Amino acid sequence: MSQWLDEHCDLLGLVARDLVRVGVRATGRQGLPAEAVLRCALLKQYRQLSYQELAFHLEDSASFRAFARLPLSWSPQKSVLQKTISALRPATWEEINRVLLSSARQAKLEDGAVVRLDSTVTSALMHEPSDSSLLWDAVRVMVRLLKRAAVLIGGTSMAWRDHCRAAKRRARKIQFTRGRPNRVRCRSPAAGSTGPRRSLATSSTPPSGQPRGRVQKNCRSRRRSC
Repeated sequence: MSQWLDEHCDLLGLVARDLVRVGVRATGRQGLPAEAVLRCALLKQYRQLSYQELAFHLEDSASFRAFARLPLSWSPQKSVLQKTISALRPATWEEINRVLLSSARQAKLEDGAVVRLDSTVTSALMHEPSDSSLLWDAVRVMVRLLKRAAVLIGGTSMAWRDHCRAAKRRARKIQFTRGRPNRVRCRSPAAGSTGPRRSLATSSTPPSGQPRGRVQKNCRSRRRSC
């Protein structure tokens, strides 16, 4: 990686352009060189480090300091690293990736036709996808979409009922009921053709030219068949 960076010194001009701020005088303490900023940014991304961890390794590890090519006796703090690395624009990273892919194609190492991703499972603030919670989420999303549809169609009236509260109460009752048999009894009405799901599906206005009674009769027949 270090050899590749030495072969593409033109990338340092892109980094230096992002680091130069308009209206700043060329006086005072010198900042990190553009080469050190680029190499520190690559170390952070390659090792998946935070700014605090990167600052620690740059001060503790001789190999990190050698790769970053920091000036002698320089140990940048996390605030300096964050300020300089975050100054690199997305267009600069896009150009660096384009040059890297072009070099890989010339060396016949990678053609860029397939993207490989590596993911890691981490804890997140999301609920367990149980049947009752999925039903509640489905009703909530359907109501949100119906509200958006009512705005799009303008003055045309579309009759429907909001059963979010009923679906939420049913989901909470199933969630906090102890014992599997008790939860099954609480879940059975929501799993059939009655409840919020049925109301949202059949409470809309019938099509023009078709009697309302025929629609209700068809709905009752479908309930018995279910």
